[in-house]
Amino acid sequence: MKISALFAFLLCGLLATAQINTLETGAAAPGFSLKNIDGNMVSPKNYPDAKGFILVFTANTCPYAIAYESRLVELDKKFSSLGYPVIAINPNPQSISAGDSYEKMQVKAKEANFSFPYLLDEGQKITNLYGARVTPHIFLLQKEGALLKIVYTGAIDNDTEGNNPDKIKYVENAIASLEKGENIEVTATKAIGCTVKRPAVK
Repeated sequence: MKISALFAFLLCGLLATAQINTLETGAAAPGFSLKNIDGNMVSPKNYPDAKGFILVFTANTCPYAIAYESRLVELDKKFSSLGYPVIAINPNPQSISAGDSYEKMQVKAKEANFSFPYLLDEGQKITNLYGARVTPHIFLLQKEGALLKIVYTGAIDNDTEGNNPDKIKYVENAIASLEKGENIEVTATKAIGCTVKRPAVK
């Protein structure tokens, strides 16, 4: 009976995720204003000089997200000065994933030395607008006038274990192409991570 109940719960979660449409490269990026771990609201409008953003949906407890924490810090350190800061959003509701509570987000950001905003998406409105499916899930955004456009989506690189010296750095390569005024060679990859925790479909 317990196994059947667990299977039903997992199946409902998969159905909820299946109904989400992930925005593709070339699509307009939805705006947002979400609460940061310091209590302040953060929006792309807070960055008038930015050329774009490395937007990542990530979480506290997912092993894949944890494996990429230091790489996110490195991306922010390397590219924020070039106009592409990292903005992280936690999509998981505390009611489903207690380890992803706002208070634990504050602890995580301090322990992992996050140099970028770590925002809580209460109600998953922004998560669902973008169609983020896993943590981590990257959406590289580029400014076009007053609008933002998705120019790359998927994984940070092809090294989930963090031990491949020959890994392909998708995000870094994409920004390098933008800086040179060239077309991005790889505009989409499969994001690998833990499924975003969504309420079961009723």
